Amino acid sequence: MKISQITFTRFLAAMAIVISHFNKDLFLYKIDYISNIFLKANVGVSYFFILSGFIMIVAYHKKEKIEFFDYYKNRFARIYPLYVLGLLLYLMTRYSNFSAYKGILYLLGLQSWIPGEAMILNFPGWSISVEFLFYLIFPVLYNHFYSKGNKSVWVITVIIWVITQVFSNLYVGSSYYMGPHTESHEFLYYFPLMHINEFLAGNLAGIFFVKHCSPKNYDVPVVLLFILILLSLIFVPLFYHNGLMAVLFIPLIILISRNNGALTHLFSLKPLEYLGEASYAVYITHIPVLYIVREVLKWRWPSLDIDCIFWIYMGILILTSVLFYQYIEKPMRNYLKKIKVV
Repeated sequence: MKISQITFTRFLAAMAIVISHFNKDLFLYKIDYISNIFLKANVGVSYFFILSGFIMIVAYHKKEKIEFFDYYKNRFARIYPLYVLGLLLYLMTRYSNFSAYKGILYLLGLQSWIPGEAMILNFPGWSISVEFLFYLIFPVLYNHFYSKGNKSVWVITVIIWVITQVFSNLYVGSSYYMGPHTESHEFLYYFPLMHINEFLAGNLAGIFFVKHCSPKNYDVPVVLLFILILLSLIFVPLFYHNGLMAVLFIPLIILISRNNGALTHLFSLKPLEYLGEASYAVYITHIPVLYIVREVLKWRWPSLDIDCIFWIYMGILILTSVLFYQYIEKPMRNYLKKIKVV
């Protein structure tokens, strides 16, 4: 089952994250309320994790059992080639941060398991540690719980989600949390087990969707939910990074997936769907592309203001991401999927 209209939302989330990582002198950060949204737009990663869990169920819900090797091979083929490309591009301008130890740690996708190591090389890649954990456990969950209709996983998911939210919101205000650029910060934000609730919640949302898939015009509820998400980021002073927004992201994902209104016709347009397909390239390469663009512009046009740099960067990022998707991600994915074990 393919849900074309949900694909473009990945691009929107990726672009929000890109802006959140850009220079805070940008004009968007000088606008009241808008600045609050983009300062917290890294919550888009939480959306990715929840959507990942949702899509896994939609993709596999008709199977009686998932074969481990084929599943792991396909998932590896999906995310690893561009992940390595992101590392290589990053090292073009930040090679002084490299060491053999860090190289091995990052190539194995283990950096987020070790507080203090997650943000050294191409820092958006911290999420690869989390995705690897999701991919490791999903076939087990599917074969032993989801495919058998075992309801205990619902209770377990709710318990894990509640514990994660309570811990995260208490920890961030405690004396144990030392603030940004510390190991306590990396533990809170990037440690893979902090995000397991998001994937599980996405799985359950997927199960609900495939069992109650009734298309209808949900344009108005989708718009209202999106506005509610923005208002929450502006006015509600809670910790969002570890799955709290699932209470709004899940209904948004389900309603967009069920919707047959004007928004679905818009989001399903082939160019927008294609941008959604290229969203992983946007996310995983946006920091090294930014560093490279910034170095080139500083050398060629040193007096450019930050807003001009932003628009040039955005155009180059989208173009390179499309090229990376078309000529690296897709061919490598297809090649790796064809590999057979004798």
